[in-house]
Amino acid sequence: MSAFSTTLTPPPSNWKSNTDFCLWDGIKCDNTKRVTAITLASRSLTGSLPGTLNQLTQLKTLQLQKNSLSGDLPSLSNLTFLESVFLDSNNFTSIPPNFFLGLTNLQTFSISDNLNLAPWSIPNDLTESTNLQQFSASSANINGVIPDIFGSFPSLQNLRLSYNDLTGSLPNSFGGSQIQNLWLNNQKSPGLSGNLDVLSSMTELNQVWLQANSFTGALPDLSKCVNLFDLQLRDNQLTGIFPLSFYKLPKIANMTLRNNKLQGEFPIVGDVFDVTSNSFCLATPGPCDPQVNALLDVAGAIGYPISLAESWTGNNACNDWSYVQCDSFNKNVTSVNFAKRNFSGTISPSFGNLTSLISITLSDNNLEGPIPDVLTSLPNLKQIDVSNNNLSGIIPKFRNDVKFSFNDNPFLGQVIIPGGPNAPPGSGPSSNSPGSSKKSSGSSGTNVGIVLGVLVFFGIIIFVVYKCCAKKRHQKFGRVENPEIGKELIKTSAATSTLNGYGGGFSELTSQSSGDHSEMHGFEGGNVVISIQVLRQVTNNFSEKNILGRGGFGVVYKGELHDGTKIAVKRMESGVMGTKGLNEFQAEIAVLTKVRHRHLVALLGYCINGNERLLVYEYMPQGTLTQHLFEWREHKTNFLSWKQRVSIALDVARGVEYLHSLAQSSFIHRDLKPSNILLGDDMRAKVADFGLVKNAPDGKYSVETKLAGTFGYLAPEYAATGRVTTKVDVFAFGVVLMELITGRKALDETMPDERCHLVTWFRRLLISKENMLKAIDLTLETEDEETLDSITKVAELAGHCTAREPFQRPDMGHAVNVLGPLVEQWKPSRPEEDDGYGIDLQMSLPQALQRWQADEGTSGTFDVSFTHSSIPSKPSGFADSFDSMDCR
Repeated sequence: MSAFSTTLTPPPSNWKSNTDFCLWDGIKCDNTKRVTAITLASRSLTGSLPGTLNQLTQLKTLQLQKNSLSGDLPSLSNLTFLESVFLDSNNFTSIPPNFFLGLTNLQTFSISDNLNLAPWSIPNDLTESTNLQQFSASSANINGVIPDIFGSFPSLQNLRLSYNDLTGSLPNSFGGSQIQNLWLNNQKSPGLSGNLDVLSSMTELNQVWLQANSFTGALPDLSKCVNLFDLQLRDNQLTGIFPLSFYKLPKIANMTLRNNKLQGEFPIVGDVFDVTSNSFCLATPGPCDPQVNALLDVAGAIGYPISLAESWTGNNACNDWSYVQCDSFNKNVTSVNFAKRNFSGTISPSFGNLTSLISITLSDNNLEGPIPDVLTSLPNLKQIDVSNNNLSGIIPKFRNDVKFSFNDNPFLGQVIIPGGPNAPPGSGPSSNSPGSSKKSSGSSGTNVGIVLGVLVFFGIIIFVVYKCCAKKRHQKFGRVENPEIGKELIKTSAATSTLNGYGGGFSELTSQSSGDHSEMHGFEGGNVVISIQVLRQVTNNFSEKNILGRGGFGVVYKGELHDGTKIAVKRMESGVMGTKGLNEFQAEIAVLTKVRHRHLVALLGYCINGNERLLVYEYMPQGTLTQHLFEWREHKTNFLSWKQRVSIALDVARGVEYLHSLAQSSFIHRDLKPSNILLGDDMRAKVADFGLVKNAPDGKYSVETKLAGTFGYLAPEYAATGRVTTKVDVFAFGVVLMELITGRKALDETMPDERCHLVTWFRRLLISKENMLKAIDLTLETEDEETLDSITKVAELAGHCTAREPFQRPDMGHAVNVLGPLVEQWKPSRPEEDDGYGIDLQMSLPQALQRWQADEGTSGTFDVSFTHSSIPSKPSGFADSFDSMDCR
């Protein structure tokens, strides 16, 4: 310990040589004066660690995260009592080879955000840590492959290796593991590769982040991963069709597959799927061309090679598809040539569905299994070459005019001469089927043929059963046959105007509505025209008793349908609104028809009635964050606990992160504040009021706009220049965090001048932890160390978010990463304890609203939220002139 005190510059203030080191700040000892814990997180420490650290033989806890320590890490070898090590966010430069040797009780190890580390690999010594539960090493300069050692960690639940230089495939030992949260995203190019099949057997998975790598092949069958709620696979090279099993994942709340090369039918996307920028045959759900389906089955049998996926796009197989030729008149596929492509897999029976095929060339590959007998029935086939593969099974009998080449397949059976059923096998190729075969003779050949024949027979049975099951599954998600449920509603209107900075595109809407339309009272799905008569009916003719609140451009009313479903109706008059209000009305529709997310308030519809403009939203029963944070006494509600506040902050961060980087387009909210944060009965938050939203510029460029928003939340550069990037929302979010911590408003004129501006005052307090603690809202209970630590972390985040220079502020993804673990700390240990503050995997909207939106079959995007988002919808159309549109 004396050596330790000399390597820190300076050491903590009470680390004096004449003082018992067991009394030093951050040091704990047992009854024998042996050091058991060193807890010095976030102390602004500099210097290095002593090489004798592993002489603290009773050490159980080492917490040094979030300092500025540097130099080489000392070995921790043979610290057999060591259970947890936290070295995150420092400047260490290297890890010794024997660092993990003998750490037999290690449970948690975290070294993330040490960008100065020399390249290192995960060592095999780690296998001695059989009690390991969490291993976090993101942004730690790890290179090489992920070692196949994970069978040694039966208790491992969290593995985080994001933002490193890992290559190779996922290790087989992942299979059957207890890993719940797997983060391997954003490796340096080329990143991790290979297929994702091992995920199928990782049945405990909750969250999987594999985005921004080079994974290939088909999406795995995740039907056994019943706890999976978050799957991030964007920006890879995944191919093949969207599995029907993905629809059946019971807890899935967030699945991002964009920027891959997925093929086949466009999935029926709901509230959780982001499948944009792929290679689906169509841009909307619907069956592919039969020839396209057949060729995709062919590709599936050989693992959906990336070389095919890159050119096999669209719904026309005769449109420059690689290795495919068609006749010019009928546009039918006549030739498939896969020669010398190094393909592996089997020959698909779906070749038999390409009835115009004249030539099939599959030679010089690594194909296995039988030659499907269905190929013999192709009416126009003239040539088939399967030579130089590893095919097995019985050789099918082709017509006399078919040139059949199958040499150099050592496991393939013999050709039976036509007209000679009693002739022994191995007598050579038939004169009616030109080609050659490998010769074999004797009883061994006969036995092999019998065995292979039996295998082929059972293979055909299994294939037929599989096809039947697949057909049933397909029918389940196909067109609804019940005419009451399956009626299609079509709204058409003129397109496009430019609204508040984005290109307007309101397209024709085709939706399906479930249930009897007569009971829907004019509602025809999300984001469509709604009858004024309906809105008057459900709001009791806009009764004063139904008023929820008043804003700058109108009044918000509560409405209730006959089935009890509640809605919120924002009613505005164009004469009162003026041009600015009309622009905001149009902007809200423009944005909310493009984005849907669990933490963004959903727009359900709109109405134009003379000079009135009405917007219909989902109802948020607990009102605004302002009411619960600043006005809880007036409203006679309970004050917000810290658990509720940090959960609300995370919800808001996820919603804004979606707007910035995960939606179809990137948006800037520009008016983020507590009055625009609405709360549900479970006190989960949603961001509202999108009237000031602007399209975010690409890259680091800013866009100039008229100053708008609310003083106290405006970023300095925006207030000074009128130019915005997404970092203006980050600033406003930091202000909201400060309000959640202090219970004070962003601007409070009742305070002295030096304290009235919350950001300025709060950032001064951040210099000293003691002063910062004095700023905490007095209603909060801060007795326990865990809560204080959580508040401290949120305060640090608030400080970073409100940095003066935009480039010094983090993006919202970082805020989500910081806040996420703080919320998870309060996840109930038993389901019956769930009070709604933890992860909520249930739909937030009542069932009726869920049906309106879910049956539309429209698309939306969603990335890193833990909970269900509202159901996405394509924008509905409306005329260039709002006044020219009738309310229907």
